[in-house]
Amino acid sequence: MKTSAKQAKKESAKTALAPQTIQEIDRALHKIIAKFPMDNDPVLTDIHLEVRQETGDFLAYDDDDREINRCVVAEWMNNQAEDFYQQVSVALNQRLSALRPELDKMSVLRPFSFVLVDGDHETLSDIYLVDDDQEILSGSLLPNLEDELETFMKSLFDEA
Repeated sequence: MKTSAKQAKKESAKTALAPQTIQEIDRALHKIIAKFPMDNDPVLTDIHLEVRQETGDFLAYDDDDREINRCVVAEWMNNQAEDFYQQVSVALNQRLSALRPELDKMSVLRPFSFVLVDGDHETLSDIYLVDDDQEILSGSLLPNLEDELETFMKSLFDEA
């Protein structure tokens, strides 16, 4: 289990956000929230978030691929990190978690999700689920499952 603690510490360090980045992400998320005011009739949609690694563009779409919002996150421009989308997923999850009270007021039928998508609108990861009774955050529920299964299988075959 020491490995998982080390990995968690490493991931936490990797996802530390600059104050300007937090402001840029929060501003974009507030604009998305504002598109679904509480007094409107609820709509059935998920929120699809696309981040372009080369340009830092941060776009939001509804289920019909209609653009809801667009902005640029300077820190994400020309980011060459191999785990870029993992970092983005964790960062967006952190900011959405911080905005939970505002998300609860959106006029979107429950449950709905914030989903990270690629340029073809294919799902990269489920970032955040908003539901009346529960909150499901992104991230693996069993972070080292693959490694543990591999070790277990190896021990089984070694015993045989």
